[in-house]
Amino acid sequence: MNTATTDSLGRATFHHIAPQTHVRPTGREIRWLKHIERHGPQSSQYLFELTRDTHRCRDTALRQMQKLRAGGYLTLPRQQRATERAEFNPYIYDLTKKAKDHLRDLGLDEPTVRPTGHWWHGLTVSCVTSAIDIAAARDGVRYIPAHEILAIKGADLAIPLGRSKLIPDQLFALDYGGSYRAFALEVDRGTEPKTSRSQRKNYRQNIELYRQLIEGGLYRSHYGLKANMLALFIFSKKGNEERFLEFLRRARSFDQRYFLTQTIPEVLPARKTHQSLLEAYSDPWGGVDRLPFYISSAHQ
Repeated sequence: MNTATTDSLGRATFHHIAPQTHVRPTGREIRWLKHIERHGPQSSQYLFELTRDTHRCRDTALRQMQKLRAGGYLTLPRQQRATERAEFNPYIYDLTKKAKDHLRDLGLDEPTVRPTGHWWHGLTVSCVTSAIDIAAARDGVRYIPAHEILAIKGADLAIPLGRSKLIPDQLFALDYGGSYRAFALEVDRGTEPKTSRSQRKNYRQNIELYRQLIEGGLYRSHYGLKANMLALFIFSKKGNEERFLEFLRRARSFDQRYFLTQTIPEVLPARKTHQSLLEAYSDPWGGVDRLPFYISSAHQ
């Protein structure tokens, strides 16, 4: 592995950056830190999009992220190095202990619920919720993160369902200005089994667990929600979405309107494009024998 500390022009590389002392995050940079705290590791593209309303220069934003890295507030998770030509992809940043301590000192830290499990899967979930959060804010809609929902009753994310339990990839709600809708999110990167007898998530098991959760209104008693809940399933391949919908059609008769699906080919966040994920908020969602459904405010 090439571990050079600078490139041919003397600039910082993926593997090293010269430390800087006396770096203190600005107001915009605090927004970046809080966004990562809320959602999980973030691509530099999403951090730029987050504050593009006040700072339009991408190059300046990227330099400021490098400054935070040099100051010990941001780090580059090693897992992103596994991608081909990782140094040419947008950097993915996460918080350091120093950043978490800084938020705590400012009284801004929160007990957020970040994705768990396989790192790449968690990153993809983080990018999806980040994109929805950013797009909703531009639409005047407030994104309510999982930890605020769980605080209603001091609940866990996992919901016991008989001998099984359902753990959504992520949980959030949207406040459209006094009216609310809650969402359980599942992201399929093409690695999940379609059917399996193991405890690993699969299409058939997920459909049955979400049927019990939503049809029985168990999310209301467990989370303390008053708003209706929808289950969002995002796929990286259209074929997987179609396969999932076929499983859904074959399932026992129940109200399938609560299952919404969307395919986003660029769901793998190491790729350079991010626009498709930002459109997850405004683009229509599909399902079984239903008209297109929108989660944006314009269609509420």
